[in-house]
Amino acid sequence: MAIDTISTWHQYLESGDRALLNSLIDEDCVFYSPVVYSPQRGKHITMMYLLAAAQVLKTGFKYAKEIINDRHAVLEFESEIDGKYVNGIDMISWDESGRITEFKVMVRPLQAIHAIHAKMGEMLSQMKN
Repeated sequence: MAIDTISTWHQYLESGDRALLNSLIDEDCVFYSPVVYSPQRGKHITMMYLLAAAQVLKTGFKYAKEIINDRHAVLEFESEIDGKYVNGIDMISWDESGRITEFKVMVRPLQAIHAIHAKMGEMLSQMKN
């Protein structure tokens, strides 16, 4: 039975349950970061980025708009980092089983990108240790 991808994604964000996230991410998932030059390939690295982002963007995080079709979604989010407004989109694609095969994040304004870059770097270095 296929996973309801976006519903499960929302459940993960509400609960922080890593097992839910693990069930969503395909082994060959590709993650596109707004601050990393090359695509990040594989489940492990994708999960690291998504777990870190959930912590970095948790202040005031909410989805403002969602556009969803058969196997793709664009979710516009808002958040705050150190008093700076963050606006961005998560572009998510999934396979027939509902597992996420591609996750792309785009962020604005420029000050938000700088803040995310700094905070994500800190969070990812803590996760690797």
